[in-house]
Amino acid sequence: MPDKKHNTTETTVVVVPDGNTRQPRHPQESAAIDKDDVNFDYPEGGLEAWQQVAAGFLAQAMSWGFPTTFGIYQLYYTTTMNLPNAQVSWIGSIQTFCTYALCVVAGRLSDAGYHKTTLLVGSVLAVLGAFMTSLATEFWQILLAQGICQGIGLGLIFMPTIAVMSSYFCQRRALAISIAASGAAVGSIIFPAIVQYLVPQIGFPWASRCATFVMLLLVVVMNAIFRPRAVSPVAETVPMPWIDWSAFTEVPFLLMLVAAFALHMGLFYVASYVNAYAVSILGFDAQQAVVLLLVMNAASGPSRLVFGFVADRWCGPFNGLIFSVVMMSVMIYAWIGVVTSAQIYAYVVFFGTVLGLVMAGFASALAALSTDPAKVGVRFGMTLSLLSFATLAGPPIAGALIDRAAGSYLGAQIYGGTVLILAAAIMVCCRVSITGFRLCAKI
Repeated sequence: MPDKKHNTTETTVVVVPDGNTRQPRHPQESAAIDKDDVNFDYPEGGLEAWQQVAAGFLAQAMSWGFPTTFGIYQLYYTTTMNLPNAQVSWIGSIQTFCTYALCVVAGRLSDAGYHKTTLLVGSVLAVLGAFMTSLATEFWQILLAQGICQGIGLGLIFMPTIAVMSSYFCQRRALAISIAASGAAVGSIIFPAIVQYLVPQIGFPWASRCATFVMLLLVVVMNAIFRPRAVSPVAETVPMPWIDWSAFTEVPFLLMLVAAFALHMGLFYVASYVNAYAVSILGFDAQQAVVLLLVMNAASGPSRLVFGFVADRWCGPFNGLIFSVVMMSVMIYAWIGVVTSAQIYAYVVFFGTVLGLVMAGFASALAALSTDPAKVGVRFGMTLSLLSFATLAGPPIAGALIDRAAGSYLGAQIYGGTVLILAAAIMVCCRVSITGFRLCAKI
């Protein structure tokens, strides 16, 4: 008679290189990557491995933390330089677009072995763009420095650290990536705070330069501790393409790509408009509105760490991501009921917590779909480059809905919550394509 406990044990699904699934040979085997399948040894820890997590932490702090200062820059450009809002918004959109679009180049260069060179070039461009921004006095100068130069640099910084971290960790990969992802939350607090609170003391140009000096210090440390390793025996003999076309033959990857596009259509909606909502609807001043953004970013930090621990230990990164996206959709719908100052402060705390879960979960889940660590960089790059169009279009669509409704946010709030529900539904389809209808499968 079979053991009842054995029958109720949680099922762990292993994705193998041909895209199919099989039952693991050992209960502790990874849900995402089988070491025997890729014939590669992962340190899973040690000083050098955790140094790469630290390098990833710093890269995230700059790539996704520094751009959060743009709301402060935008206020300066429109009030002091008298530039139109519509014109200024293109600077931030192009910066984000360049950061995402350059990921395919950075991913390919990383998989080809040029991790350190790519990181160094990105560091130089990011710092150069930030310094030139503090000197710019015309729109075209700001667009070139902050929008294009800095955007390209930040895109080149992000990918090499993700690819190298994936070569050091397998069983603990979600935890490692989540720790690194928390750097975005720290950067999102430090850089806006530096600029916001130094402007009254030393003026905007020098406040911007002080933030850039901090960035310079971080890139020096990041490049000093960055230590790539060969990610696969195959990668040493077989040149990797700029685009991994085989990924488009894998149903799970295709579904994840569509889901990620829908996710990024609404992912930055709250971060882009919560300040404007507080000012126009709740009567906040500019200083109070910036505090909302800082509180949201601070709340997202701890949840990024929690996601990695929970995903590695219990549910798997993909299951955790689906749950987090559903929660974010609920939070955007809940925004409709926020009508007081106390409610908006509570709201940004809860939303920031969920945002941290989604940001950490997306990176971990995408890495889990790559069975060969040599392809992590190029697949990340492909995905983020395609998502650049979603990040470019998502916030303006929400803005157009707000303008069309004469300043009412209801239509945009419904739009944001709905696209995230759609993303979660497609992610469920992706999970089913890998695990079948097993509810307890860890992936």
